[in-house]
Amino acid sequence: MSEKLLEIENLYVEYETDEEIVKAVNGLNLIINKGETLGLVGETGAGKSTTALSIMKLLPEKVGIIKDGSIILGDINITKASDADMRLLRGNSISMIFQDPMTSLNPILTIGEQISEVLELHNKEMKKEDISKRVDEILELVGLPKERKAEYPHQFSGGMKQRVVIAIALACEPKLLLADEPTTALDVTIQAQVLEMMADLKEKLNTSMILITHDLGVVAQTCDRVAIMYAGEIIELGTDKDVFESENHHPYTTGLFGSIPDLTKATKRLNPIDGLMPDPTDLPIGCAFHARCPKCMDICKKNKPKEIKKGSHMIKCHLY
Repeated sequence: MSEKLLEIENLYVEYETDEEIVKAVNGLNLIINKGETLGLVGETGAGKSTTALSIMKLLPEKVGIIKDGSIILGDINITKASDADMRLLRGNSISMIFQDPMTSLNPILTIGEQISEVLELHNKEMKKEDISKRVDEILELVGLPKERKAEYPHQFSGGMKQRVVIAIALACEPKLLLADEPTTALDVTIQAQVLEMMADLKEKLNTSMILITHDLGVVAQTCDRVAIMYAGEIIELGTDKDVFESENHHPYTTGLFGSIPDLTKATKRLNPIDGLMPDPTDLPIGCAFHARCPKCMDICKKNKPKEIKKGSHMIKCHLY
């Protein structure tokens, strides 16, 4: 049986301003097991990045608020952890790879200094020579020559910068890695190399990973389980086989698959899902997807669907 690493239960997150309240995450439940990669998929605005920032406790101060629920990592309740506790956890037990490597690195520090900083913070007893050796090892691990550790971020290409960001995230061998669209800013060839490298490192270090992406092809290639997110909640969850090969799907998941171009068919236009994600300041009653759903019934407009489980496969839809 798999050993549980992270458990998110009934999580509600809001962004509160003077003008409005944005309901970003609405009753999210999720379990990540040790050594597992989970793909978190959905459109922009689904609440994927907010979920990751909640796990890291990096929501904007006084604006991003966890209203309800719990996030348990091992035996630590992150929702109740102090700032001092979180500083010890971040980079050590949990690390995050942000979307854009260009803005994730400090332009006035060498990449060696930026990797060393993480090691110094979490390993106070380490000597300078040991830290320098470890920096060399990590750079080699992510496929960068150690001789380049004295160079600055502007001297590296986009793909190399992303490797540096991954090196910083993995420096202390965290238990959980949050990768927020780590290949969005990269071209397709470099994207494939970075994903392959991340998969190799995950195997070597036995790290669990939440991979946030729009790309179902990336999910099929790298993930053990898949969670489809819409309007702040998970509407379908299962193993990669459940989501890619099962007969039954949430209509939103079916729409996502329908949006992928088919190379065997000649078509003039792609087949997108009609409409837009609902306004998070004014979410609809009933199923959040009902206004866009081709299989919408009267009950969908009135009642929220419950989770329907069949083995490892969960769908939140009135159809089933």
